[in-house]
Amino acid sequence: MPILKREQDIWPLNLLAEDFSDVAARPWWAMYTLPRFEKKLMRQLTELEIPFYGPTIGRRFRSPQGRIRTSYEPLFPNYVFVCGDEMARYHAVATGSVSRWLAVPHPNELITDLRQIHELILTDAPLAPEAKLEPGQRVRVRSGVFKGFEGTVLRRENEIRLLISVRYMGRGASVALDDCQLEPI
Repeated sequence: MPILKREQDIWPLNLLAEDFSDVAARPWWAMYTLPRFEKKLMRQLTELEIPFYGPTIGRRFRSPQGRIRTSYEPLFPNYVFVCGDEMARYHAVATGSVSRWLAVPHPNELITDLRQIHELILTDAPLAPEAKLEPGQRVRVRSGVFKGFEGTVLRRENEIRLLISVRYMGRGASVALDDCQLEPI
C-alpha cells in the first residue's frame, strides 16, 4: 500500500488562531475513534464542515529497499477534537468512525494546549510523541524558534527535552533543547 501525502488535520485552518474568538465559546468534544480511523474521521468532518483538530506528525523510517519514507501519524492515537454544539457532536458520531466521545470540561485549557501543539508541529522540528507525562519542573523557552513556549522538562539519555502537553489527555510531544534556552516559571 502506498504512503499517502500529508492530509489536512485541522478545519478550518484558522480554528486555533488567537483571533478566532468563537472557538472558546463553543463546546469541545474528544472523539475516540475506531482503531486507525482518525484520518477517515477527519476527512468526513471536513466534508460535513464541522470544526476539528487531530494533530498529525511526520515519522521518518527506512523501507526494506533502503528508501527513506515519511508517514504522517496521529499525535494522539484514536483521538480527534471536535468544536461545535450537540448537533455537530451528533453528526461526528453518526459518521460510523467514532467509538465513544467525551465532553471537554475545560475547553479554554484544551484550546491553549492545542494551540501550542499546533505551533510546535508547524515548526517542522523533529517531534517525539510522549505517551506518559512524568513529573518535572515547568519552564518557559527564552530564545530560539520555540521562544515563549511553556512546558515541562524531561531528561532522557543526556539530552533535555521540553514537553508540550495537553493536560486533558495526559499526553503530548517533546523537542530537544539546550539548558541555556530554558528559564523556570
